[in-house]
Amino acid sequence: MKMLDVVATLEDLPEAHLAKGQVGTIVDELDKDFVLVEFADIDGVAYAIEPIPCRKLMALHHRPALAA
Repeated sequence: MKMLDVVATLEDLPEAHLAKGQVGTIVDELDKDFVLVEFADIDGVAYAIEPIPCRKLMALHHRPALAA
């Protein structure tokens, strides 16, 4: 995962007040295992900015995947 990737949480993260499936944008790569993710509402107002382990995130894609 890299900067500006759109991601979704794979599980509830109660310590961050985030539910499974919430969508955010990676705004910083903290190290090989953690990224900083900004979560914003439909109007673009951020409601959480949290360091999250990459293993708890799924990258989302807006274009069709290329056939192998």
